[in-house]
Amino acid sequence: MTRWWAIGIGASLWLLNPLVVPSAAAAEPAPWATYRGNPQRTGNTDGQAGPEKPGVLWSVKSQDHFLAAPVPVREGVYIAGVGAFNRPSVAVFPLAAKNPPVPSWTKSAPYLKLASVSSPAVAGEYLLFGDGLHQDSGGILHCLNATTGQPLWQLVLPGDLIHLEGAPTVVGGQVFMGGGGAGVFCVALDKAVLDGQEYSLAEVAKLQDKKWKELMAKFEEDKKKDPDFAIPPDDSQLLKFAPKKLWHKGAGKWHVDAPVNIAADMVLVPTSYLEKEKVGERALYALQAATGETVWHKELKYNPWGGATVAGDIVIVPGSSIGYYYKELKGAKGDLTALDLKTGQEKWRKEIPTGGILGCAAVRDGLVVCTATDGKVRAYKLADGERAWLYDAKSPFFAPPAVAGGVVYAADLAGTIHALDLKTGNPRWTFSLAQELNAPGMVYGGVIVHRGQLVVATCNLDGPWQNKPTVIVCLGQK
Repeated sequence: MTRWWAIGIGASLWLLNPLVVPSAAAAEPAPWATYRGNPQRTGNTDGQAGPEKPGVLWSVKSQDHFLAAPVPVREGVYIAGVGAFNRPSVAVFPLAAKNPPVPSWTKSAPYLKLASVSSPAVAGEYLLFGDGLHQDSGGILHCLNATTGQPLWQLVLPGDLIHLEGAPTVVGGQVFMGGGGAGVFCVALDKAVLDGQEYSLAEVAKLQDKKWKELMAKFEEDKKKDPDFAIPPDDSQLLKFAPKKLWHKGAGKWHVDAPVNIAADMVLVPTSYLEKEKVGERALYALQAATGETVWHKELKYNPWGGATVAGDIVIVPGSSIGYYYKELKGAKGDLTALDLKTGQEKWRKEIPTGGILGCAAVRDGLVVCTATDGKVRAYKLADGERAWLYDAKSPFFAPPAVAGGVVYAADLAGTIHALDLKTGNPRWTFSLAQELNAPGMVYGGVIVHRGQLVVATCNLDGPWQNKPTVIVCLGQK
C-alpha cells in the first residue's frame, strides 16, 4: 500500500516469463493461508471471541514499527517490524508465552534485505511473505519453514515501483500475490528450481540442511585456524532456490499493493492509481486462477487499498481518496461497493463523504463491518447495503476490524481497541495501550483474534508519537 514515505520512482519493470499452468481449479484457502485468515477477512478463524475483560498476557516494547497485521503460526504469532533506516525484522512469538516472551525464531539482515509490511500466508508447514516498501526498487517473496524459520525459496522481483506489500494467498498448491508495479503473479508452492533443475519442497529442505551443515563445518575449521577471524554462517549463504513461475499479469499497467483474494476459481486483484507517479488503474479485476486471464473488471472511484472481501456470491470493495498518510486525514473520502462475484456488476454502493476506508471490510452473520478515517465503525446489511449500526470511536482508523464470536474488534490511531457487539454496535469494552501500558501508538495492521486472545502491534513512523517506542501486546482473560 502506498505510504507517507512514497517518492517518485521510474517505471522500469521486470516481467515473469509465462510457463505452462495447471488445469486444477482453485479451492477456498485454508485458515490463515490468505489475508486476515479467510476470504471474509474476519481476522479470526476459530470462532472464539476475545476476553470479556481484557488483561495483558504479555507485551514487548520496541523501537521497531509494526505495519503488517500479526498472523497465527502454529503455536505462535508472526510479527514483522521496520527498524531504523528501514532495517527489516520478522519474528514468531509463542502465544502461550511468559511475560516478556522470547521469540521462537527471528530473521533480519543479512538474509532479509528489505523491510516487510506484508502479512504472511501459512500453508501447512510453510510460511510465505513479501518484502519491499514503496520507495524500494524491487522486492522478494519468501518461503520459509513455519516452525523453524529455515529459508526454502525466494522469488526475486527487481525493478522500480515493484514491491510486495500485500499478503499472499495460497490455494491448491499455488501462491498468488500482487507486486506493486509488477501486477499480480502466480507461482507453484511445492516446485522450486535451482540451476535449471526442479525440486520438491521436501527435497529443498534436505538440500538446505546439507548446505547448512557444510557451512557450519567450514566455520568450525576456521575457528580452529584463527578464532578471532572466524565468521559464523547465516541464512543468506544458503542455496538460492526459486519457485516455478506459472503466470503473470498486469505488469506496468496495474499497481497491486493490496492483498488478492480467491473465490469461485477466480483471483480478485485490486489495483490502484498513483497520483504522484501517474501510473496504475483504479479497478478490481477478476482473473481465472488457472491461467490469469481476465473474467471481468470493474472501474472504481477510489483506490481499493484494503483489497476485496468475499462472502458467498458478493464481493465487497472499500475505497479511499487517501493512502496511509496521517497528515492527509482531513478531507478524506471513501466508499464501500458490493459487486456480483460472477459478473462484477454493482449490487449496491455506499459513499462515505467524511472519511476513507483504508482497511478491508469484514463480513460475518450477514453484516459488512468496516472502519474509516473519520473515526467511525459502520455495519451494513450484506444483502442490500442498508446501514445496520454506526459507532463513533472519536479517533481515525487505518486498520481493518476483526470479528469473532459475535464481537467486533477495531483498533484506532490513538492505540485504543474497541470491542463492539456485532448485532448492535454497542460497546462492550475499550482498552487503551497508552493508558494501560504507557505505550501510545497507532495501529495499522489491525487486531487478530486467535484461541480467545487478541494480538495487536503499533507503529510510530508518523503522527503524534513519531519515532517513539512501539509495543506488541497479547490480551486475554486474566
